[in-house]
Amino acid sequence: MSDATDARPYDALLLLSFGGPEGPDDVVPFLENVTRGRGIPRERLEEVGQHYHLFGGVSPINAQNRELLAALREDFAANGLDLPVYWGNRNWAPYLTDTLREMAADGRRRILVLATSAYASYSGCRQYRENLAEALAALEAEGLPVPRVDKLRHYFNHPGFVRPVTDGVLASLAELPEDVRAGAHLVFTTHSIPLSQAETSGPAGGAYVAQHLDVARVIADAVREETGVDRPWELVYQSRSGAPHIPWLEPDICDHLETLRGQGAPAAVMVPIGFVSDHMEVLYDLDTEAMAKAEELGLPAVRSATVGADPRFAAAVRDLVTERAAAERGERPERCALGALGPSHDVCPVGCCPARTPKPAAAGADSPYA
Repeated sequence: MSDATDARPYDALLLLSFGGPEGPDDVVPFLENVTRGRGIPRERLEEVGQHYHLFGGVSPINAQNRELLAALREDFAANGLDLPVYWGNRNWAPYLTDTLREMAADGRRRILVLATSAYASYSGCRQYRENLAEALAALEAEGLPVPRVDKLRHYFNHPGFVRPVTDGVLASLAELPEDVRAGAHLVFTTHSIPLSQAETSGPAGGAYVAQHLDVARVIADAVREETGVDRPWELVYQSRSGAPHIPWLEPDICDHLETLRGQGAPAAVMVPIGFVSDHMEVLYDLDTEAMAKAEELGLPAVRSATVGADPRFAAAVRDLVTERAAAERGERPERCALGALGPSHDVCPVGCCPARTPKPAAAGADSPYA
């Protein structure tokens, strides 16, 4: 295990997230930020924006990031890790570029980045790295100091991520009526992505699905050990947003619920392993749409909790920080990982999760800001 109080050579941690609107007037401008360059008409954005208006035009993601920010600072302070934590978003305030300007002004020159996406894919990793490169280029153009930025490894199989999710599944099973609890299926769900992105994810391809399957198996095994019941489980997908003619990962969560009902499954627990917090795609696509589908089918269903600001996740981030810092100092730290895949790489290699249109990406072997 690495020294839990030593972050050298790093002098700051950046919590980097997607961002979300915090009021009705923010919704369409936020969606314009998300879809910039894709030529999506405003009418379509207004249609999608209705999902947010069901919740007052407010995405929960920013509030949840504030909670995680506080949890990280509390954990670091309690454990003697003297490392300031900043927060920036890709698509809404506080914007990434503004936060990096602040960090540069504060004299931060070696920055570690925690992305609120646990898996390898273009949208879950490389796009974050592209946004970092764009922000660093903006600092360079303004004549500001350009810090070196490194990204923490994928943490989908770190015990501090897996165990809170497992506990959430156990709590959800306890919510089901006793007469259907033992036969409940586990439905692990994550964001659907285009098949082309799934096939090229990670250094050798196929990492996105493989990582989800591995952690789902770990959680299902842990639930079996805890309950004594070997439950059927499946990995399914949600939140597809692409053109109909482009193949995306399937089956969709709602289609799978219909399949389960047709097979006579007595109940289901939806487990959103692809998401760090209960943001809009969890609240709408699962808590609203999927739960409505389950009710329509007469299928008892519950949705288990995401990790959010669980203290064990904050401790895992501390572990990841000090592990990476030790490696940068030339040490060989122990790397915590559950399942068959082992710990992920520290530095994304050239060609990892490639973009359809190549763009500069920071925090990787091909970074222009090494």
